[in-house]
Amino acid sequence: MKTDERQRRLMTIHDEEIHSFANVFANDPVSAALARLIRDLNPGDRLPSERELAIRLSVSRTALRDRLGVLEGLGVLRRQTGAGTFVEMLKPDALALALNLAIGSSHLPLTSLESVRIALERQAAREAAINSDPVLVAYMQRAVNTMASTDVQVDVMDADRAFHQSLLRAAGNPALTFFAEALSDVFTQDLAYRSARLSSARLTSSARALMVEHHRRIHDAIVNRDPSAAMQAVDDHFDALPVS
Repeated sequence: MKTDERQRRLMTIHDEEIHSFANVFANDPVSAALARLIRDLNPGDRLPSERELAIRLSVSRTALRDRLGVLEGLGVLRRQTGAGTFVEMLKPDALALALNLAIGSSHLPLTSLESVRIALERQAAREAAINSDPVLVAYMQRAVNTMASTDVQVDVMDADRAFHQSLLRAAGNPALTFFAEALSDVFTQDLAYRSARLSSARLTSSARALMVEHHRRIHDAIVNRDPSAAMQAVDDHFDALPVS
């Protein structure tokens, strides 16, 4: 199911049955039971029939279908007419859609998510220093070189984004990569907002040099396999460059 189809499905759930994502998954024994069932299955496995599930969970088939519909919209399940309902491997883009909807409905300012980004990158830097991917570390170095060689703001910002994407993947931790990708749209919106505030001003040589220096410290700490220095370098970077 494509992303726009998932979004339409999520937005057409009856309000009187399911008021929000929170009501579907929080403190809902039916959703909790479905989650436990799905957790014990593998992608491609078929769920029991709706009739069997409704009996097992002591719930009406209408309520069950509502919850199955939400999970299908999120990409967790795939219902095939005449064949049944199958477990799917959740992809980051599906989670990104749900997160964007949840963040939007909660009216959370994008800047308030900065601490989430820092936490992810701090842990990624630590793990990259222990189990770094040499190819991705090389991409980080290339991004630093790009920042150092141009004063075109859009190119510097693109290199900044490439550096942090490579950092999050260099840890070799699939969970970190998954959540980083799921949150990438949110972080990209935040970066675009902050970049727009700077668009009227030319990126000064001193500001660019500071960006290069802080990114290089993160890279060098990872190359030197120093987890503590890598985490400190991430902290220093965000403390010194709140707009980066």
